[in-house]
Amino acid sequence: MSALRLLSSAARRAPSALAQQRRGYAEVADKISLSLVLPHQAIFTSTDVVQVNLAAATGDMGILANHVPSIEALRPGLIEVVESGNASKKWFASGGFATVHPGNKLTINVVEAAPLESFSSEAIRANLQEALKVAAGNGSEEDKMEARIEADVYEALQHALGSK
Repeated sequence: MSALRLLSSAARRAPSALAQQRRGYAEVADKISLSLVLPHQAIFTSTDVVQVNLAAATGDMGILANHVPSIEALRPGLIEVVESGNASKKWFASGGFATVHPGNKLTINVVEAAPLESFSSEAIRANLQEALKVAAGNGSEEDKMEARIEADVYEALQHALGSK
């Protein structure tokens, strides 16, 4: 008897053994455990949340439970945390890294972050204009580059405030 026929014959005789080996669906989790930390403060420490939206260097992304593990560099922008009952909290972060771990864990490490409501649209507009003047001015290349970075952050802040 050929090996294939032997295998087919054995499979027909023991269907219950094969049925027990079938794969099923993974358990569905609806929360992700979030840790959002700064060098001097922990904003969230292993807190269960529904969703986290963040400004990754590759584009804006939303992270839900069962997200594929990944590491993302963050650009200056909005971090929105959606808690149970669709209540959301928003922070503006200067940049950092987000790490999605297996087992529905998300760690976000940022250099600096502040609640979005703590920013003034008028102050951002004035500071942006000043930074753009310096960037376009006759100063040193170093001053111009620093001003350009500053302007980029103010533009991101303006965008974040516009999406409140």
